[in-house]
Amino acid sequence: MTARQDPVSRSILVVDDDPSILDMTEDLLTEAGFEVTKSASGEEALALADEREFDVVLSDLQMPGIDGLDLLARMRERRPDTPVILMTAFGTIQTAVSAMRGGALDFVTKPFQAEELLVSLERAFERRALEEENRRLRRAVARSSSFGELVGKSPAMNEIYAMIKKIATNRSNILITGESGTGKEVVARTIHFTGARANRPFVPINCTAMPEGLLESELFGHVRGAFTGAHTNKKGLFETAEGGTLFLDEIGDMPLSLQGKLLRVLQDREVRPVGGTQSVKIDVRIIAATNQDMNQAIEEGRFRQDLYFRLNVIPIRIPPLRERSEDIPVLAESFLRKHSDDERIRLSDAALRKMMRAPWPGNARELENCIERALALASSSEISASDILIPDDVTPNDGTLQEILLRMALDQRLTVRDLTDAYIDAALEATHGRKSEAARILGMNRRTLYRREERHVEPRKRAGNFG
Repeated sequence: MTARQDPVSRSILVVDDDPSILDMTEDLLTEAGFEVTKSASGEEALALADEREFDVVLSDLQMPGIDGLDLLARMRERRPDTPVILMTAFGTIQTAVSAMRGGALDFVTKPFQAEELLVSLERAFERRALEEENRRLRRAVARSSSFGELVGKSPAMNEIYAMIKKIATNRSNILITGESGTGKEVVARTIHFTGARANRPFVPINCTAMPEGLLESELFGHVRGAFTGAHTNKKGLFETAEGGTLFLDEIGDMPLSLQGKLLRVLQDREVRPVGGTQSVKIDVRIIAATNQDMNQAIEEGRFRQDLYFRLNVIPIRIPPLRERSEDIPVLAESFLRKHSDDERIRLSDAALRKMMRAPWPGNARELENCIERALALASSSEISASDILIPDDVTPNDGTLQEILLRMALDQRLTVRDLTDAYIDAALEATHGRKSEAARILGMNRRTLYRREERHVEPRKRAGNFG
């Protein structure tokens, strides 16, 4: 068998405490075109793996100190994308099963034939190439599932994309509604930068961020002497946004006294500075946003109905994340790339499942914070479920943790097998596949864990059901 002649991208770390085996393996692999680095111990191998990345690790199983299984477990933590092949002169079915369950890609028995080892290595390189391609595809999916700064592939988001394309070029006022953290300002920015006003200013202001008097001055401007401290004339944000877009965030919280003045500006298309006598014509598109129920605000007298009609020419509702959970993976991938330049960083399947099940009351903003926190907590290039910290929204009055979990299980009609599978999965994920530690958490011995894993988890994985 002939290896591809690309030694720079096909590097192998060979680990064995027997110098003769190391030299023989190095000669064989170098002749086949691989770049080989030798290590005489598990400790040295880990140090080398910390310094640089290898495409494959080929390690002896039985070594003093850190043996092959320990090295495998630690490599899974530090370099989860690096395939590990274990070799031993004392091969048994039990050790092979332990190695494969620990995450080894393959297991070869010494003395091995050159062809056998090269076939195993070729399989390892194919596996690594496939994982790299999967990462590339995930990034491509994230890009293709986006529109401007918006990210998502759900039917609801596709409808928003289609709406933006229709309305971006006209000047009609827009009212964006949605819970906090859903991305209302991102939608507003996307509308602005997609349309004919893209080269003109986009000016945002939060209507709750300042006192009423200051908000009036910020919006409409003022003339010198209009009030104490007004030493010079000042343009308001309407004039600053001339030719562009003014984004009025949290419009539902605007004081009633200012709502009437805003209505007049929208009707007349001109603005008069505070204390001034002359009005200034303006050409500004208004995009407003709120997380409030505007009909309720109108009924309670907190918001003018006539202003609502002026603003709500084109309504856009952004659904909360819990209504479009299919967007969570692409959003998470997008936030991962935003906060990390390391393309090896990835989310484990268990981490994604955990995020998909979460309610996300803070929506995309909360998800982004969660990803940023996970990047800081992760001990390897793979973010595990234990790195995903989701605030507990259960209050003490809801009962004990056991009662809460039982209620949730009954509400979702989970079977005993479902619960067993999920608990075993969670323990293995939390311990990065270390069976002894997982068994201790589960309150069972390691052999029992193996049997239960074979009976519950493994058949489910082979069937392609990951929860």
